[in-house]
Amino acid sequence: MIGPCFLISWSVLAASGVPSLFMSRERNAGQWTAFIMNVIGSAAGLYASFAVLLTRTEIAWSFSWTMPGGPLLLTIDALSAAFMIPVLLLSALNSLYGLAYWKQSENPGNGRQLRFYYGIMAAAMLALTAARHGVFFLIAWEIMALSGYFLLTAQDDDEKAREAGWIYFVAAHFSTLVLFAFFALYGAAHGSLIMERIGGGTIDSSTANALFLLALLGFGVKAGLFPVHGWLPPAHANAPSHISAFFSGVFIKMGVYGVIRAAWMFSDPPVWWGMLVLALGMTSGLLGVIYAIGQHDIKRLLAYHSIENIGIIFLGVGLGLIGIHYRQNALVALGFAGAVLHVWNHGLFKSLLFLSAGSAIHAVHTREIDRLGGLAKRMPWTSLGFLIGAAAISGLPPLNGFVSELAIYLGLFHSLHTAASPSLGMAVLSIASLAFIGGLAAACFVKVYGIVFLGEPRTPSAQQAKESSLFMTVPLMVLVFFCFAIGLFPILVTPLLDSVVTLWSGDVEPLARLVPLKGLTAIGVVLCLAIFTALLYLRKVRNLFPHEEIGTWDCGYVRPQARMQYTASSFAQMIVDFFGWILWPVKKEPVLRELFPEASSFHSRVPDAIMDRGILPFFRILSNWIESLKAFQSGILQVYILYIFLTLFILLIFI
Repeated sequence: MIGPCFLISWSVLAASGVPSLFMSRERNAGQWTAFIMNVIGSAAGLYASFAVLLTRTEIAWSFSWTMPGGPLLLTIDALSAAFMIPVLLLSALNSLYGLAYWKQSENPGNGRQLRFYYGIMAAAMLALTAARHGVFFLIAWEIMALSGYFLLTAQDDDEKAREAGWIYFVAAHFSTLVLFAFFALYGAAHGSLIMERIGGGTIDSSTANALFLLALLGFGVKAGLFPVHGWLPPAHANAPSHISAFFSGVFIKMGVYGVIRAAWMFSDPPVWWGMLVLALGMTSGLLGVIYAIGQHDIKRLLAYHSIENIGIIFLGVGLGLIGIHYRQNALVALGFAGAVLHVWNHGLFKSLLFLSAGSAIHAVHTREIDRLGGLAKRMPWTSLGFLIGAAAISGLPPLNGFVSELAIYLGLFHSLHTAASPSLGMAVLSIASLAFIGGLAAACFVKVYGIVFLGEPRTPSAQQAKESSLFMTVPLMVLVFFCFAIGLFPILVTPLLDSVVTLWSGDVEPLARLVPLKGLTAIGVVLCLAIFTALLYLRKVRNLFPHEEIGTWDCGYVRPQARMQYTASSFAQMIVDFFGWILWPVKKEPVLRELFPEASSFHSRVPDAIMDRGILPFFRILSNWIESLKAFQSGILQVYILYIFLTLFILLIFI
């Protein structure tokens, strides 16, 4: 039953966008058909994924084919199932959100394209997590990458979307080329392209190291790991919001899956693999959140937080690799379980944030944080969703982000007592980095929530904003439910995580023994009751003492205006200046030379150090140089004959 459910899930999801291709562009029937098929496919896949995790079984299919390197092998183990769950859950929820956010009747030009490639991408992600043959893995990887490109460029009349699509296209195929090198080297060293556990000594250490570095680079690009993250901020900012949620929630996690799967193939990794992954995790986490603070585009800000959370996930992966090297089951359990749980949690709260931001953008028609404001009164459900998502991504209890970060924290502290000396310094740095990341993330989301949802509207469109439809608010509340459910009752998911850890260690240290789960539940329930009681008390006090509209000395706050409020720039300026040596912010500020100067303005922006200051300028220079070669294309036949003679003459000299 489990195997057929997987097959139903893949086929139904892959075909979910096909019927709409033959239906009217101006009506929503095709959209509803795709949504229903998406829900059926996701439900079947979720049933099968949970069954694999709970029963600790593997589902395998083997087919003969003409490709070299072994039979076409598909296997669904606990790691595959763990990464399938967010794909399936978020696929259905985003599809529901899209019914109102991207109506076919309002988007006849690209609505069908969006649904067709949406289903293809979800099915491709399921296929690559099951693939065990290198060629089939690359086929699924490429289908996922190409469908992502067509989803990202759905608004092809927008120049920024086209530019973001081009950057993504180059990055995606750079990643694929590196993975071609990975599988070619793996096939040459192993004698097969089957992705399986390799015993120590099967592949010499230098080849194994080269394979790991290739995997880290190829999959790291897809994951958005700093410094190969450049495609991620423009892609997330310019895609439709429910596609951004899918990109951030699950698409980039396929890069994380690739790194973990590649590491799983080697049973005895050297300790420096784990330390390198820890270092990359710290770098990505810290720089991701620092860059996020300086952003004025709400979706670009959320994109940098994805880079930050990928860093946190890599901290867990690095910890697990160190645990495997030192044969420390507790480190393996806390590291890999914490990483996989954070993959789930990030999928939940980041989708919640992107969908909430999408609702605000849908209502106000701008992504600029400084042009929003006062939306909490006008969009209470959207405001609630964003608030819960912001608290969860900041790692605050009693929400889900706290649980996964706590597991990684405990693993890092555990390593101080058990690991050998070379990794102790790295563990201390990782603990400090994780704490620093959490503090900066909280500061950043205080800025975003305060500017976007509190205070007074800053524009007429923000003044007229109204709450989104039920199709857009229901997915938010479902995600809020899951954030609280995992945060309050983490014991519900630990058996699933233990099943994943068994892939590395037969003698599993149950997560329930390593993390105080009952204590978390007790603290969470008490916190929820305290917050609920405080809100009731404040409501009662407010009713007893009605607000007086006019005061004798009101400090100018009787009629608050948008100009009296902090902007995103002014709120974050101190932090941006503090990290100016990293961010290199660009400022346009007035120079005051008179006692009564004319009206002026202040602008600041934080360009990306890798993409905006490195890669794009390089390609502009390269493009200009290539443009100059056009001078050789004169269109005169005699000149072309002269080129041929000159070429032959040069060749004859060398021969």
